[in-house]
Amino acid sequence: MKNKIKVSVVGGTGYTGVELLRLLSQHPYVEIHHITSRGDEGKLVADIYPSMRGIISNQFINPDKADLKNSDLVFFATPNGIAMNYAKNLLSEGVKIIDLAADFRIKDVAVWEKWYGMAHTSKDLLGEAVYGLPEINREKIKKARLVANPGCYPTAIQLGLLPLIKNNLINKNNIIADAKSGISGAGKKLEPSFLMAEASESFKAYGIEGHRHLPEMEENLSACANGERVKLTFVPHLLPMVRGIHATLYVDATEEFDLSALYENFYSKEPFVDIMPESTCPDTKSVRASNICRIAPHKEIGTSRIIILSVIDNLMKGAAGQAVQNMNIMMGFEEVAGLVLGPITP
Repeated sequence: MKNKIKVSVVGGTGYTGVELLRLLSQHPYVEIHHITSRGDEGKLVADIYPSMRGIISNQFINPDKADLKNSDLVFFATPNGIAMNYAKNLLSEGVKIIDLAADFRIKDVAVWEKWYGMAHTSKDLLGEAVYGLPEINREKIKKARLVANPGCYPTAIQLGLLPLIKNNLINKNNIIADAKSGISGAGKKLEPSFLMAEASESFKAYGIEGHRHLPEMEENLSACANGERVKLTFVPHLLPMVRGIHATLYVDATEEFDLSALYENFYSKEPFVDIMPESTCPDTKSVRASNICRIAPHKEIGTSRIIILSVIDNLMKGAAGQAVQNMNIMMGFEEVAGLVLGPITP
């Protein structure tokens, strides 16, 4: 039996935070140390989230009062711009960090500051931070002190594209990523456009002028292409459902190859990537509340066009589930520990 590690969650009141708590509370090697919130300081977690009654007895504590340095690992399920202000001090105390926001996802600080509209306060850590997509960075994650958990759209889209990018089989400057997300992807916000009465029975694109996940994907995919520039046309959409991401990717092949074999071989040892049989289309409900990404690659008849369908649960493989997967790798646990969860249906 492995010794349990002390884990804290900074930002425990959002959708990603409570999903982390759901996973960590039943993880065999984790003891939850602190759960922080400024707005709900002093309240029981179970009073804010009744789903945690009888499971978590912690109270929310102000992050500035929390004894985070006595944690083995700290998750930041906070808005962008928070983790970078804590990272240096925690790392100096030997605490490992997984940031579920975007503070360390982009290496180019000028690009990051342009897209996120603020000065980066931990520029010297950007080079050390490991991009936490296990399917390509597992060995680096094993040795990492600081992991940048990927965004939800980038997870679904990059997993769909990686076999083609890594094997140099497509035109890298003509990729279309048409992706849709459930409302929880926007976080726990009281904004009219995210109210179910507004979103229900409707369907719309957004971020057409540019989305913050675009530079994250282009930088990481270009690195996977040995520095050759990868250019995406990325259009996100809001779906009238709570959770799930569906990405439809359109690319042009530069040569003939066995598409199904390529994907099956590339992901043959990946515990959370499922390559679907030919002529099938994965749906978001098939991965709901699980850490699974289901991918279905298709060839368009009579053309060089390839269409890839990729689905994940945005709060799981797109956020909390992937973060726990990264924790398992960092701490030397079985990668699937605490994550062998079948999807919920109906």
